[in-house]
Amino acid sequence: MSFNPFSEKAVPIDQTFMNWNTMYPKPYNKETADPYTKCRVILMNGTEFEAQWFSRNFSRHCCDDDLRRDLAMTRRIEQQQQKRISCLKPKDETILEHTISYEQLAVDLTSVLAKQETDCNVINALSLALLEDFDHLYRYSNLLNLEYGVYPEKLVGGYTEITPGRPTISEHRYPKDSIFRDINNGKACLQTKLNVNIITAAEQQTMNYYMNVANLYSVSDLGRRMYQEIGMIEEEHVSQYESLIDTRATWLESLLLHEYTECYLYYSCMMTECDSCIRQIWEECLNQEITHLHMAKDLLWKYEKKEYQQVVGDGDFPSILQLRPNIEYVRKVLETTVGNTQKKECVVPLGELKSNDPFFFYQKTVNTPLDSVSTHCVIDQHIRRCGADYRFEVAPNPVVQLQNRTCDNTTLGRVQDKTPECYSRCGTTADNCSCCLTQS
Repeated sequence: MSFNPFSEKAVPIDQTFMNWNTMYPKPYNKETADPYTKCRVILMNGTEFEAQWFSRNFSRHCCDDDLRRDLAMTRRIEQQQQKRISCLKPKDETILEHTISYEQLAVDLTSVLAKQETDCNVINALSLALLEDFDHLYRYSNLLNLEYGVYPEKLVGGYTEITPGRPTISEHRYPKDSIFRDINNGKACLQTKLNVNIITAAEQQTMNYYMNVANLYSVSDLGRRMYQEIGMIEEEHVSQYESLIDTRATWLESLLLHEYTECYLYYSCMMTECDSCIRQIWEECLNQEITHLHMAKDLLWKYEKKEYQQVVGDGDFPSILQLRPNIEYVRKVLETTVGNTQKKECVVPLGELKSNDPFFFYQKTVNTPLDSVSTHCVIDQHIRRCGADYRFEVAPNPVVQLQNRTCDNTTLGRVQDKTPECYSRCGTTADNCSCCLTQS
């Protein structure tokens, strides 16, 4: 049976404020919590952060004080929600342990969204970043094992493999090559609109987290440098994903879609959560967001004389978002697209770049000398100390060039004659995809 938040009764917004005790919940136990519970906490923390900054930017570009007061009402409650959700993380969970959950979320959320996506342009964007977050998980896992002696396999619960993806050193691209064509909201299906909003918020949260914790990582300079380097890739990912958002939508249309996305995610979390206490939090947040959604619906009509159906159709939720293992899917994407990169709005095989393309200029600028690249150094150090890198694999890496556990690959995806053509196909992995890799 489908769920439609517009059919639910909205409580008066003044009844949704929380006191301090409610805003400071009991954290999950890092030793016993399901890995996907941790991922959902990060996802919803990021979703509320996105809601905050969208509302603030809207207010800064709005000249109607009555409308700005309405935005302030919902924004205050969303701040309370964010504070409540962020405190579900326990005090004894280290920055690096928490980071493993961030990257596990990135891998499995991206996979789930890509598998239910129908827009080839969006799928190619998701597939490109998927292999990069997958590699980040591998490199942070090696750092965690090297500096704390912790085995990240336990943290991911065996749900997600820990093995190299597109080497992080190969992910650094010229800034102009981080923009995709935006979706057309008039033609895009509801699932696509949701997917783009969800992944943008999730990657933005990861970028913000790394921006803020790089200087707080106290174990080693190597760790600080890793957060700095991978944080730059997350900046690329946010640029890629936010460029997909329809630029023709009005502020109020975007507000409605933001609130609808929050309702969809809280409902999905509520329906899939295994921790009963946290499930109750998701349910309470859903009820708050239904109030916000109804306010956004009324504002859209008041100021633009538009019905909500013009933005989200009849309002029925599509299938809920369920985090789950995607090992075989990621392996297929890895085996077929690890040799891809981006040029302007297109995903292209590395071998099709020209020698004067800015990708190579940027690579030479940021990755010289090689021993200054932290994501390479952490694997090199782990190999020298332990005799091999750290991995959790259900089978050998599907890419032959990434199977060597005693030598870190720093050429795949950035050196043309070291990147076989067989690893550069369309990210949709579909035979009938209408989105050509080399579309200009």
